[in-house]
Amino acid sequence: MNTKIFKAYDIRGIYPEEINEVVSFKIGAAFAVFIKKVSNKENPQVVVGRDNRKSSDILFNELSKGIISQGVDVIDIGLSATPVFYFAVANYNYDGGINITASHNPKQYNGFKLVREDAIPLSEVSGIEEIKEMVIADNFSVIEKEGKIINKDVSSDYIVINKEKEDFNLKIVVDTANSVSGVIVPEIFNQTNLIHIFSELDGDFPNHEPDPLKKENIEEIRNKVVEEGADLGVAFDGDGDRVFFIDEKGEIISSDIILSLISSIIIRESKGSKILYDLRCSNIVRETIESLGGEAIISRVGHSFIKALMREKGIIFGAEYSGHYYSKQGNGYYESPYFVIFTILKEIKKTGKKLSELIESFKKYYHSGEINFKVEDKEKIINKIKEKYSDGKLLTIDGVRVDFEDWWFSVRSSNTEPILRLIVEGRTREIMEEKLKEIKDIIEED
Repeated sequence: MNTKIFKAYDIRGIYPEEINEVVSFKIGAAFAVFIKKVSNKENPQVVVGRDNRKSSDILFNELSKGIISQGVDVIDIGLSATPVFYFAVANYNYDGGINITASHNPKQYNGFKLVREDAIPLSEVSGIEEIKEMVIADNFSVIEKEGKIINKDVSSDYIVINKEKEDFNLKIVVDTANSVSGVIVPEIFNQTNLIHIFSELDGDFPNHEPDPLKKENIEEIRNKVVEEGADLGVAFDGDGDRVFFIDEKGEIISSDIILSLISSIIIRESKGSKILYDLRCSNIVRETIESLGGEAIISRVGHSFIKALMREKGIIFGAEYSGHYYSKQGNGYYESPYFVIFTILKEIKKTGKKLSELIESFKKYYHSGEINFKVEDKEKIINKIKEKYSDGKLLTIDGVRVDFEDWWFSVRSSNTEPILRLIVEGRTREIMEEKLKEIKDIIEED
């Protein structure tokens, strides 16, 4: 078994070379043992869902066998976008769960997202490493009374809770990339003028990879928005926990701009709200939140860290630059794409403004986006950069972010690859480009 499938936040690899039936059974058994320990129950119940990749049903069968072999019940929710899976665990008070998905990765991949009660995610330090060690040891007890598999429909409740009752005389283009979100999108948006592209489920993803972060994967939706005269476009990733927005002109809107818009609406309705953003986001996010009387809380990157911080500090909403939007939902803190979409639709309807007009005031800075560099000694370069820019305001919760009066930058290490990720933002394009070149030269001279 290739142990590199165990990542910082999930388990992921190529099927069948890295993730296959044998590995799935062992992961299921190990997860069951882990959940019995943390729940302190002899017969806990865990949710298992899956995306529409061609290997997902096969992996589900073996994963479930592994889980029930250790006396744990499987609640089979069938095809499930990841936010629906989180909802199932948290809303019905199950003891944990696994969603079978490789998110935005190409078709040959698959994997597992693991949570405990209240949809609290497992990370490398809070369960995944422990599960990995059990899988390697492969020394599971024989349990006299196996668990059972129970089928449950949760999508109906999820749709009822997440859709809006009011009608919207607005045209929205949604691209689900032939992935699992296509199951519920038509019903959630049936009170809009919906144009749903690449809606058919197809695990080969024949039209484009389900990764909207890559510009080539959202060309079709950009063109469709303009062609149809739509009010906005929304592109989902492969497991439906990230969304990306296109304005009526076909322009891509960065997630931190959307976060600024949503924050302004939330704080307008609830003064003093705590809102989280990750350290890659534009300064406009913090400025917007604080100028309206909210509390802006910065976080390191990664959904497990963010959800834990939201829980600890009572934060009602947050987002990552990568297109994840989080809110408190019942006992859980997890991705809430439909809340964000409907908040925007309601604001367009209420104000009569175009989406491009709603976001115009937030486009104050020049942001480079995240740029990757392949390097061998990541720590050495980060330390060199820290030393050079030590006269700035340093934040070291995740790599290093350094703020100056009219620009800032962030350099972070990939958890799994020899890669550094750089972002630079400036008050002017000239400052951003000058400082971007300056830091690139430092990274590349090594």
